[in-house]
Amino acid sequence: MSARLILVAAAAVCAACGPAPAPVASTHGDAAQQKWYAETLTELTKMNSDAERAFQAGKSDEAAALLLKGQPLADSLVGVPRPALAAVEAASDLDQLYGQMLLSNRNYGWARLEFQKNRARWKTWQPQTEETARRLKLAEDAIAECDRRMAE
Repeated sequence: MSARLILVAAAAVCAACGPAPAPVASTHGDAAQQKWYAETLTELTKMNSDAERAFQAGKSDEAAALLLKGQPLADSLVGVPRPALAAVEAASDLDQLYGQMLLSNRNYGWARLEFQKNRARWKTWQPQTEETARRLKLAEDAIAECDRRMAE
């Protein structure tokens, strides 16, 4: 019985000493360059615009339904290894609007969480541009507004 155990252990050690397997070449390339990515981005951008219009028109339920439908799209766009700036902006727009809706409903903690996602997103984005700095400031101002209202 112990001889078998020694043979199994020796085989495992020998197998571990072999060469590493060759890397598998990806046939998919950069996901942000794929057709599905552009289509998803277009769909999310339209949903964000429609949700913004609905929210501004006082149709919060319609806006919320659009944002809920858009969340999986945003997740798939930013979930790739190197998301496109336009995709990150679309996801940011969704989070910003959702945070504004939560803020208007006095859900300050949840709103703050949405704005914090945007702050983290834009604080670490490289390269920094005027637009990313503007979005970072927008998130920080929204967080400050949540804090102010929570303190009341």
